[in-house]
Amino acid sequence: MAKIEIYTTMMCPYCYRAKKLLAQHGADFNEIDVMMDQNRRREMIERAGGRRTVPQIFIDGKHIGGCDELYALDAAGKLAPLLQPVPA
Repeated sequence: MAKIEIYTTMMCPYCYRAKKLLAQHGADFNEIDVMMDQNRRREMIERAGGRRTVPQIFIDGKHIGGCDELYALDAAGKLAPLLQPVPA
């Protein structure tokens, strides 16, 4: 599977929806809670090109965006291919 990182905060409904969609695809992901960690929040903002909202999702180091972008990729049939391992 692809390496997935998702920056979240507790009690965020969009974070929950994004994680649920990834789980439905059987994807493992590294969740990074930025609620109380300002260093990780700064890291997220820098990696996400200045975006400050959560979730911010990265697949194999590529910024996907937030929950809406993740669902749009899925609706277009483009999410599943991104989650597959890269052929050696």
